[in-house]
Amino acid sequence: MKWCTSGEFVPLMLVVSGPEKYKLVATLVQAAEMLTLGWPIDDGEEYLVAIMACRDAIHGEIPAQDARAALIRAADEAGISVITVVH
Repeated sequence: MKWCTSGEFVPLMLVVSGPEKYKLVATLVQAAEMLTLGWPIDDGEEYLVAIMACRDAIHGEIPAQDARAALIRAADEAGISVITVVH
């Protein structure tokens, strides 16, 4: 499992509402946590695809970049802005 590796997951920043306006997502586990614990909707089609993509990437079944792309599509669906982080 690739829970905390960030080498394959290019970090991004999500602009969310609440006290912490910016959420850094730098690993697959952070992406999964954001989707399951801090997502504003839980029934969107892209949201469900992103949940499954994170699970599959964590288990090594798909590349981390595919899960990242799914997260970005889910963010768009939920009205969450995404900032690409350069590292």
